[in-house]
Amino acid sequence: MLAGRSLPMLLSSSALFATWFGSETVFGASSEFLDGGLYAVIEDPFGAALCLILFGLFFARKLYNMNLLTLGDYFEVRFGKKTELVASIFLAPPYVGYIAAQLVAMGLILHVVTGMEVWIGIIVSAGVVTAYTYIGGMWAISVTDFVQSIIIIAGLLVLSVVLSQQAGGVQAVLTEVHPENFRFLPRGNWRDLVTWLAAWSVLGLGSIPSQDVFQRSMSSGSANTAVRSCYYAAILYLTVAMLPLFISLCTKHLYPHQLQGDTQLTLPRMVMEHTHVAVQIMFFGSLLSAIMSTTSSAVLAPAAIFSKNMVQPLLRKSMDDREILVLTRVSVLLFSLIATIMAMLRSNIYELVGESSILSLVTLFAPLTLGLYWRRANGIGAVWAMILGFLAWLVFEFVTPLGIPSLVPATLVSLSAMVVGSWASSTQPTPSPGKDVLL
Repeated sequence: MLAGRSLPMLLSSSALFATWFGSETVFGASSEFLDGGLYAVIEDPFGAALCLILFGLFFARKLYNMNLLTLGDYFEVRFGKKTELVASIFLAPPYVGYIAAQLVAMGLILHVVTGMEVWIGIIVSAGVVTAYTYIGGMWAISVTDFVQSIIIIAGLLVLSVVLSQQAGGVQAVLTEVHPENFRFLPRGNWRDLVTWLAAWSVLGLGSIPSQDVFQRSMSSGSANTAVRSCYYAAILYLTVAMLPLFISLCTKHLYPHQLQGDTQLTLPRMVMEHTHVAVQIMFFGSLLSAIMSTTSSAVLAPAAIFSKNMVQPLLRKSMDDREILVLTRVSVLLFSLIATIMAMLRSNIYELVGESSILSLVTLFAPLTLGLYWRRANGIGAVWAMILGFLAWLVFEFVTPLGIPSLVPATLVSLSAMVVGSWASSTQPTPSPGKDVLL
């Protein structure tokens, strides 16, 4: 689950960089960027980079020093077993949509390159990723992430240089872009401001209480490595994530007819039709590398939570390491199967990714953060925060929309429930984790 907590800086940083650098960054974000400019891609890559910075600043060291195996273990240590079970229910399911998004992307790539039906490509991709995740766990993921990160950066750089030269240089591409596409800040009205902050929060805050960020950071060889690798990964992510956006501008400049139809297919179609075979190999190799590295940890994350924090406590018996290993591997197969079915039913990558992070934000962010930094926080407040935050999101999303992103009022409800529930149910502060909590 944590690669023996032994990863050096290079492997740890590349693993964290690869957390989200997959289909939503290359396909989803570039498609959204063509439609709405920088303002449309605040969620990813900017929100994703923010998450890594905040995790390094406020969470990595405290959680590392607690010597936990999963993020669900944190809720057990801090709030008790009942809270652990409730938290795990909200931790594991969101990954299904995220895994599905990556499988859709790999299916699209295989469709463009080989002509294979998308649904067949999804099944093939799921089989490959599931195989090495099942066999090697977090260690296999970390080693492949390092190699895949090199391929990702090299492939996108080569394609950027080739297209830039064909277009007459970077300046020629950028001068054609309407100034509105470079707008990064909201306009004056409050609704725009709230929507802008919500876009930052989806991944920026919503992915902080996530098992994949936790397991990649906690696999580091030391607390200092865990913290510093978050910063290095954030810088690398934000830098490399600009390349797909620039490539999409080059495509719009050189081959505007490619923008017709599903814009998620714009880049792969353009590469297949207008570049040399060597560039095609670099591009699709980097794409598959990016998506595989993201998918593998996304499969392991819910499997670890499901086996360690949901099934094992319900069995009401102690399990040795071998039994937990078998249970986790079975869980890997289960989540892969469910995500594969979802991938064949839905195809919008950006939406699948966004939805998977919102649930974590409105349920788990408040208990995790206040549990670390507020001594009076307790299990009752944590359960209130998770349940009421989720119910509020359902109401504001499907019953009575407010005209602003539903995650904003739902997150405020979760935070309020955490504070009120903790104050109402306890007069004595409980220890906050850190130096005074040892496992």
